[in-house]
Amino acid sequence: MSEADSLFAILRHAADAGAVAAIERLVQEGSDRDLCRINALAFAASEGLDEEPLIGAFLHAARLGAFELSWNLLCPGCGGVLATGATLKTFDRSEYDCRLCACGYEPTLDEMVEVTFTVSPRVRPIAAHHPDTLPPADYLRQIFFGSGADLPDDLDRLLDEVTLELVELPPGERAILSLQLPAAFLVVSDPVTHSTQFLDVKGEPTRERQSLTVVIDPMSPPSGTVELHPGPLRLTLENRAGRRTLPGVWIAGDTLHDLLGRRRPFLTAKRLLSNQTFRDIYRTDTLDVDQRLKITSLTFLFTDLKGSTELYERVGDLVAFDLVRSHFRVLHETIAAEGGAVVKTIGDAVMATFPTPNRAVAAALRMREAMRQLNDQREREDLVLKIGIHEGPCLAVMFNDRQDYFGQTVNIAARVQGLATSRSIFATAPVVEHLEAVRIFEGSGIRPARQDRSLRGIGDKLSVYEIP
Repeated sequence: MSEADSLFAILRHAADAGAVAAIERLVQEGSDRDLCRINALAFAASEGLDEEPLIGAFLHAARLGAFELSWNLLCPGCGGVLATGATLKTFDRSEYDCRLCACGYEPTLDEMVEVTFTVSPRVRPIAAHHPDTLPPADYLRQIFFGSGADLPDDLDRLLDEVTLELVELPPGERAILSLQLPAAFLVVSDPVTHSTQFLDVKGEPTRERQSLTVVIDPMSPPSGTVELHPGPLRLTLENRAGRRTLPGVWIAGDTLHDLLGRRRPFLTAKRLLSNQTFRDIYRTDTLDVDQRLKITSLTFLFTDLKGSTELYERVGDLVAFDLVRSHFRVLHETIAAEGGAVVKTIGDAVMATFPTPNRAVAAALRMREAMRQLNDQREREDLVLKIGIHEGPCLAVMFNDRQDYFGQTVNIAARVQGLATSRSIFATAPVVEHLEAVRIFEGSGIRPARQDRSLRGIGDKLSVYEIP
């Protein structure tokens, strides 16, 4: 049995069978390009599979060493990968610059950090394991762009349309190009180092040869814009990057802008941090203690059991413990099924996160029904679950050797849960007004009732909704 066969045999015991079978077929039949920086959401759609089990299967495969999990920091403008690493610990700067877009960005975990999976050389060697050997178009597709870039099958043809010149330049080498410049805005750029020089070609054409030198060096400061006239140019390219580079001269017109603007959904860091399988198998291997990474929108769900102290007094420790344990099992299963994750439990309370409000609402309604069924089975009303939901910005942090969250959004979510005294769920306006959450309410015949309530530690009154 080969090492790949052994790894997949183990994986079949750890993850969803249909997802594992699809991944195994991909490894056996997919092209090299298909196995580099796999977009898990796009692959799930192409295979007709549910996203959560497939993401879980890829996570288990990465933990076994069959795939390499990478976190890629993306430029929101062009979709290029600005930095990549095996963990979020890689991203330790307050700002990242994209020279191609001439912009700086503060990293956030919502849409700026993607998670992809690349097959391990242990399972199947692919060309992308040696990126400096890839042809230019393949390098752009597999290494420069993130998996959220919706690149067309005829990428080579589009590149030909926008390319005046392109060279493969070995380390330490120099290339001298003779170009006839059109009246256009041009970009001299290398996708390997992201080194970029803008050329604004305008004015009266000239027959005199113009000269320009561009140094390719990832450590050099961003270049500005050089004004040139339409006509001949002697362009000298110097590679000081210490590796092969792929400098090209591109026409920055509609074709290039359309290409850079094409997007598709991808697995974000925010979503993965709210994935139960990820939290279970990766635990502390996510952030450094001193890291503070921003999330612009995350949904928090808090639960607590009403009267749990009286429950122990009423039915005894052993029966109460079994009831509480059953309640925890139901909550964990429901949260995971809706794409959320349990951050921590505090006594009989649970703190969970979801990537979007509608998933939290769906989980809350399922939890409430599951608790009703538990009570019906016992023909008693011992378990009443209090639920509160809020959505907003927060910080992802490490706390007590565990990936956690910090900020006012977390505080408000906990206070909103404290408003609940019965089976009613309490949620804030950002949750209730979310488009997909509205559809859930309408489909269930639920009409949330607005209230203006004061929350402990929160200055102004807050509009909250009781979900009967």
